Amino acid sequence: MMKKLLLALFLFHLSHFTSGNKPISTLSLSSSSSTDIVRTSCVHASYPTICVRTLSSYSGSAIKTPQDLAQAAVKVSLSRAHKSSGFLSQLKVESKREKGAKSDCIEQIGDSMDELSKSLSELKHLRRGNAFKWQMSNLETWVSAALTNEDTCLDGFKEIDGKLRSEVKRKITNVARVTSNALYLINRLDDSQNKIAHP
Repeated sequence: MMKKLLLALFLFHLSHFTSGNKPISTLSLSSSSSTDIVRTSCVHASYPTICVRTLSSYSGSAIKTPQDLAQAAVKVSLSRAHKSSGFLSQLKVESKREKGAKSDCIEQIGDSMDELSKSLSELKHLRRGNAFKWQMSNLETWVSAALTNEDTCLDGFKEIDGKLRSEVKRKITNVARVTSNALYLINRLDDSQNKIAHP
């Protein structure tokens, strides 16, 4: 009986505390809600876990709309591509085949960076109506081309065995995955046109 009474008193005080004050979960609502758009948008991305992980660092005042999120995704992809380009440039190769694969891959990643840079610039100036449709067509073409370049880079190392191929595959696969996520988030903008388009 005493145990039941103590439990009832504890529950009463607990309910009084949570009703008279903001629940703990809502005290950080302003900061946690800023990640909601990231989590909900990444659910059906090609690589959802990577999507959430790479874009959560951009959450906050910087991301308020699907357009902001798409820009952040392209920035992530561009940054990863730039780092991979640096990695490839410093990569030590010996055989003629390895040198050829490296040279081709650097060129392809460079092309990817150009496509992603154009995409980022376009995302910052989306407009309404037919202009929006034209811009979306450009964006999808450019980011798809960037993804194709990354895949083509990997193809060049298919005939190369050992650690070199493994290292390149790890780096470029990482870039390709964030680029795939960026393409997905750009495609989602079609469904959010009224929210993100500017006059």
